Amino acid sequence: MSRTFHYAMQACAIAAGVALATGSFAKTSAEDIAKLDTTLTPFGAERAGNADGTIPAWTGKWVGAPSTVNYKPGERYPDPYASDKPLFTITAQNMDQYAARLTDGEKALFKKYPDTFKITVYPSHRDFGAPESVYKAIKEYAPHTTMTKDQNGLKDFPPGVPFPVPKNGVEAMWNLRFSSMIESENATYDQAVVYPDGNIAWGKVKYSIYGPRAAAQYDPKNSLNGRSFFRMTVALPLSDRGTIITGYEMWDQEGSDTRRTWTYNPGTRRVRQSPEFGFDQPQGPGGFRTVDDDRLFNGSGERYDWKIVGKREVYVPYDNYKLMDPSIKYTALLTKGHEDMQDMRFELHRVWVLQATLKPGFRHQYAKRVIYLDEDTWAAVAADNYDARGTLWRTNFAPTVYAFDAKTFYATSVFYHDLISGAYYADRLSNQEPMPILTPNNQSNEAYYSPDAIRGDGV
Repeated sequence: MSRTFHYAMQACAIAAGVALATGSFAKTSAEDIAKLDTTLTPFGAERAGNADGTIPAWTGKWVGAPSTVNYKPGERYPDPYASDKPLFTITAQNMDQYAARLTDGEKALFKKYPDTFKITVYPSHRDFGAPESVYKAIKEYAPHTTMTKDQNGLKDFPPGVPFPVPKNGVEAMWNLRFSSMIESENATYDQAVVYPDGNIAWGKVKYSIYGPRAAAQYDPKNSLNGRSFFRMTVALPLSDRGTIITGYEMWDQEGSDTRRTWTYNPGTRRVRQSPEFGFDQPQGPGGFRTVDDDRLFNGSGERYDWKIVGKREVYVPYDNYKLMDPSIKYTALLTKGHEDMQDMRFELHRVWVLQATLKPGFRHQYAKRVIYLDEDTWAAVAADNYDARGTLWRTNFAPTVYAFDAKTFYATSVFYHDLISGAYYADRLSNQEPMPILTPNNQSNEAYYSPDAIRGDGV
């Protein structure tokens, strides 16, 4: 299979398959829905802060740009917490006193890079929320949301969170899948694999997504609600330059054939329907990560058994507006061993710990995955991936910001660390590219994502 095909899933994070598991799946009860107005947030997180006050109560007081910043659509997001001072810094020397609030991957990075890896902890914030129409749709549809018989599709599902009070791992995985759903995303992202000697393999993609179901004003009558569209043009590496990949995912269908993908090959100037993508096929420059590593996990979870391990308080990358700042140059950010940690902000948040264990008879590079889901957004903010020997192989971070224009949380740069080779991969770098556009435009239509469209736009 041509490696150009592997780039298609770069644009499929919000449009991927579903995690499968065994067990019974009941609709969200009226009692659980009632909690969304009392002890829980509209997305199902605990409203209250933690016992020692280091995690505040959720307010969701800001929907869109807060009054404390001067923001105009199309501009870089100003940091609403720029005046915060660090509370403390965790290093290899003092990590033991913070161990209860660290992931296994963070501990491994401290041990591998004792002189350079640091976690700077800032005050935690829970100030941003979603539009009221999203909350209303969750309460209206979640009591009726069901999975298809094979658990590969949903029926009567809301935008936002289909299972605000999940009872099992597959329901939590559906929430993860929906956490990155966005009505429109158009951006150019840089990519880089940084090898132990400091050499860098570069990638660059033009990325476009259209998810009608995630519109700020949800329209239940929109005939496209059951699909998410993606399109991507490869600029780097040069060997794949000009390749265009487009397609859509069907959210409400049974069976494994729920994705349609077409690829324009600039060498032949032809458009062909592409084979199924997913699982552990190589992705990105040098094939560093897997297809289903996109934004820490995406795609069908049918090869794994899923389990909610519990909920923890963990230091995770959060409110990382600085990572989108044009003043942060790649030459400074992409240091040997790992990204420059002085540019990364960590906060203490409650996370769901979701574990995926490879089923007998199935294959994947990762025999086990532990994914940390932010309770307020259901987004994956950290992940630990293990090989077949049970060795922690790769540990990954997905820093987030609240996007003022899209009124949702959004992954900025994403970092994948190979603890064995010492290389790492930086994805979705945008600070030396134009500001991503996260509001609908003339590309927010079905026609733009058709095979005919990429045939006409190919060069």
